[in-house]
Amino acid sequence: MSHGDRLPLAEVLDLMVVGQPLPFHVLDPQERRLLAEGNVVLSDTQLEMLVARGAWVHSEAAAAIRRFRASAVPGGAAPGANRAHTLFDHWEHMVWDLDSVLRKVLAGKPAAQFLDDLAADLLKLVARDLDVALFVTIRQTEVRYALYALQHALHSATVLTVLTQQLGWPAEQVKRLVLAALTMNVSTLELQAVMAQQTDPPTTRQRDQIRAHPYESERLLRLAGVSDDDWLAAVRDHHERPDGTGYPRGLTQVGDLAHALRLGDVFTAKISPRAIRQAMPIQVAAKQLFQEEKGGPLAVGLIKALGLYPPGELVQLKSGEIAVVTHRGLNATTPRVACITNRVGKAVASTEPRDTGKPEFAIVAALAEFERKGLPRIPPERVYGLINDI
Repeated sequence: MSHGDRLPLAEVLDLMVVGQPLPFHVLDPQERRLLAEGNVVLSDTQLEMLVARGAWVHSEAAAAIRRFRASAVPGGAAPGANRAHTLFDHWEHMVWDLDSVLRKVLAGKPAAQFLDDLAADLLKLVARDLDVALFVTIRQTEVRYALYALQHALHSATVLTVLTQQLGWPAEQVKRLVLAALTMNVSTLELQAVMAQQTDPPTTRQRDQIRAHPYESERLLRLAGVSDDDWLAAVRDHHERPDGTGYPRGLTQVGDLAHALRLGDVFTAKISPRAIRQAMPIQVAAKQLFQEEKGGPLAVGLIKALGLYPPGELVQLKSGEIAVVTHRGLNATTPRVACITNRVGKAVASTEPRDTGKPEFAIVAALAEFERKGLPRIPPERVYGLINDI
């Protein structure tokens, strides 16, 4: 595609309205989708971050919208009326707020208070509805490689919140760990986006950047005004391992925060899709984690916190229906689910709740990745309804 077909987003802001669906796709300079047509623009901050990323739209699409609006009846309502924000909007909003704050860190601007506020917002969202928080983390219905680093940070922070609350960590330590999760990879935001999309193994230069990023992220955070030594140590040491095989220093004594941070980082990376590989099934990722941790308390705590079939997981029922888990159940094997196909595997227009505690609706197995192809996209609103603003 020639660059003449691209129209900078800054030149079409008059076609975009906060609270209304987009009339076109929005892409980044590498042609990676940032927002799809129909997604709702949530805030002025989101618009600012899109422009800062060099976002653009197809010039033909923008021209078509202008022609349509020019021919519209004067005084007619704009397409897509404003609507109240939902809980799911707030999770999307977190992506763009995190983008804004981490860009402050990268620019060497004061950001410690912004980060603290962001961590408080995430903890509030998790507390508002833990099952929804896990669904957003596990299901990952819209793969956007350009935002991989941001989404990975939020997913890691969410999983670690659930884990440490399950283990009874003090609130201040939980928040400190969330702050570390949100910032551990600040020095490699674009590198992670590039690597999420590339189909080749990392280059030598990329490996060097990866090995250096714990130190570099710590340095950037200090420049941004972060002075909490425990937070900074967790970021610096989150790739260290007790057996000395980690990096960048090959430590054999690793603090609890750094240990937990590595666990959350690795686990959420495994269950997230990348161009070079499919997302790993939850059960496989949990089993690997248990083996790597030699059955340690963090691994056991994570498995207990998520359950065998966490919200967002796709499962096959004894009835023949395919369902998505919506809520954790009274025990690990009987979560609440909503069917997305009928008994012969055909997609259905509406989701039907099922009680997996009943023998006829018992879970047979989680769906393997190859079995998920052709299934409908499952936006959270479809299975939870519109949960009002917090």
